[in-house]
Amino acid sequence: MGNSGEKRKGYRKIVTTEGKVFYSKDSGLAAYMWRHKALYLMLLPGLLYFIMFRYVPMGGLVIAFKNYSPFQGIWGSPWVGFDNFKQFFSNQDFLILLRNTLGISLLQLVLYFPAPIILSLLLNEIRHSWYKRTVQTFIYIPHFVSWVIVASLSYQLFNTNDGLINMLVKAATGETIPILSSGKYFWGLIVGQDIWKETGYGTIIYLAALAGVDQEMYEAARVDGAGRWQMMWNITLPAIKSTVIIMLILRVGSILNTGYEQIFLMRNDLNVAFAEVFDTFIYTRGIQNAQYSFSTAAGMFKSIVGMIMVLGANYTAKKAGESGIY
Repeated sequence: MGNSGEKRKGYRKIVTTEGKVFYSKDSGLAAYMWRHKALYLMLLPGLLYFIMFRYVPMGGLVIAFKNYSPFQGIWGSPWVGFDNFKQFFSNQDFLILLRNTLGISLLQLVLYFPAPIILSLLLNEIRHSWYKRTVQTFIYIPHFVSWVIVASLSYQLFNTNDGLINMLVKAATGETIPILSSGKYFWGLIVGQDIWKETGYGTIIYLAALAGVDQEMYEAARVDGAGRWQMMWNITLPAIKSTVIIMLILRVGSILNTGYEQIFLMRNDLNVAFAEVFDTFIYTRGIQNAQYSFSTAAGMFKSIVGMIMVLGANYTAKKAGESGIY
């Protein structure tokens, strides 16, 4: 419409790389969405999923502030305010739950979180594509093994009667190690299972980030005489730094979420003092004992802490000059 520099009502200003100014008719959000209706249509199933199964159920959190009874319903149950939260925080098991949950989460953060990064860097150094694909296939397989199978394998390997590992230990030392029945080994056992099962699958996102690295940077580094370790440190790691930070922020946000199924399958009466975490506690109180309001309050506490941790970690990353998750 011309190159006038004045803003015109109903039109969107466009500035070209040469500095010229043009105005295009602003058709509005509705027209824009209609013009890209195919993309929004593909977005619809995922949007409906999150609305129906993520946001609508959040309305049930109100029972954390009520003495919920299935016979009276959500709105008919009496309001008790923060009584359920007071009961939860004053519960004699709260500090034990906090210790066990944080202990497992921090071990996962220190030992498990770096494992996919290290493995991705190693895979990236493999130059034979067929060998690299074969290795990737084998390390992805454990992710698709259910926790029930993982628990069964653990019992077969570590039980003190005829477990393969304990039989080898007994042959070497004359004694067995009560890995499955002693609480002091429980946290290490859980983290070890996580590393074995999920490390390979966790490399996918980092390998995807590495695929976008400009290969000319490696060629230029070789010309300058850089070795493979120097290229990894100065090219490869900076290339995936933003991805690592985003994954770290998300991991910090789930610091109170250790998972239910894995720990429930591995705990027993002998190691329960180190195996009871928030997830199993909520299941026991909410499902087995039908204390719905109390368990909802405990779950809400977990969610609030997770949200605060994500916001705090993201804020810290932004202050440090990184992109963060938003």
